[in-house]
Amino acid sequence: MTATDRVRVLLADDEHLIRGALAALLALEDDLTVVAQAASGAEALAMALAHQPDVAVLDLQMPTMDGIEVAAELRSRLPDCRTMIVTGHGRPGYLKRALEVGVRGFLPKTVSAADLAGIIRTVVAGGRYVDPELAAEAISSGDSPLTPRETDVLELAADGATITEIAARAALSAGTVRNYLSSAAGKLGAENRHAAARIARERGWI
Repeated sequence: MTATDRVRVLLADDEHLIRGALAALLALEDDLTVVAQAASGAEALAMALAHQPDVAVLDLQMPTMDGIEVAAELRSRLPDCRTMIVTGHGRPGYLKRALEVGVRGFLPKTVSAADLAGIIRTVVAGGRYVDPELAAEAISSGDSPLTPRETDVLELAADGATITEIAARAALSAGTVRNYLSSAAGKLGAENRHAAARIARERGWI
């Protein structure tokens, strides 16, 4: 097999040891070649546009942009690049978000290198792979009860922003922000916005 016949892979993970180990293991596969590595979401996007890989293997949680945000950008800017999410956080809400932006693979970081190589081949061939346990969790957890606006405001609250800061960033009045946060907390059975944000984040809804 020549170099031009190999599947070109981008690896993005902010943990250098994990990224390096995966790159080394995938390099042992005759039909795969790692053409670029990235330590953040923004770097992953830039590397993908520069190297045009066949598949981008993206960590879910990275600095600057998460893996799903990168996948969404690649879907519009590099549509021939398949995307996969690898995560240490099996939060069901993330699976739905990933599928909505066209992610073809969603798997835990506990996957073996051999299985990862096989899933890359499946995805590049036009298939899809979702880890069965993550899929079962997503089904059992149900959909988020939050409206899009409640989700946006709660996500800002999760970063520790004050009511005034949230209002400015969301282009809303402080009273409206309080109403959205109160509604979100009520739906999630939380005593305050901080607890509501924690619950929503644990379930992958923000």
